[in-house]
Amino acid sequence: MQREESIRVVIGSGDYSNNPGWMETQESELDLLNQQQWQERFDKSSIHAILAEHVWEHLTYEEGKKAAQTCYPYLKRNGYIRCAVPDGYFPDEAYQKGVQVGGPGPIDHPAASHKIVHNYKTLTSMFEDAGYQVRLLEYCNEKGEFIYNEWDEKDGFIYRSKRFDQRNAQGKLGFVSLIVDAIKSEQDK
Repeated sequence: MQREESIRVVIGSGDYSNNPGWMETQESELDLLNQQQWQERFDKSSIHAILAEHVWEHLTYEEGKKAAQTCYPYLKRNGYIRCAVPDGYFPDEAYQKGVQVGGPGPIDHPAASHKIVHNYKTLTSMFEDAGYQVRLLEYCNEKGEFIYNEWDEKDGFIYRSKRFDQRNAQGKLGFVSLIVDAIKSEQDK
């Protein structure tokens, strides 16, 4: 089992490394729906933060809730999941076509395995149903207005965000994510 002072885990890190000092994992080694893998790897209340950039949309709502419940016992008190997913309220037709359930193009296209397109209401309720308190960082409301709340990339770097995605240039948003921190309650150990 992993024993460190401040364990920080990236779920589905892919081929990039944007979070130095974080433990990067792939689904084959740490599946959000496989409780046994988590048990074998971590002590309860041992993880400070979990980062999942464009992972949760590959789960149904119920699978997403189960995944959040899988992570919960391994987070320290006030530990969190920083989760970024495509935003169902972003008012760009090409974006929505690209992130839709089933996605366009060939089977190996990343969106081909999307099972849900969240908006801030569905993602918030999913994590709250699993016992978390949710802080919205970046999201679009029902009118398509983009809302940004200050967040520190040292607490989990999200490339597909307002500040870091190169498609967001010269004051125009080309690609955004719905980003939340889902925080384990202070009362829980």
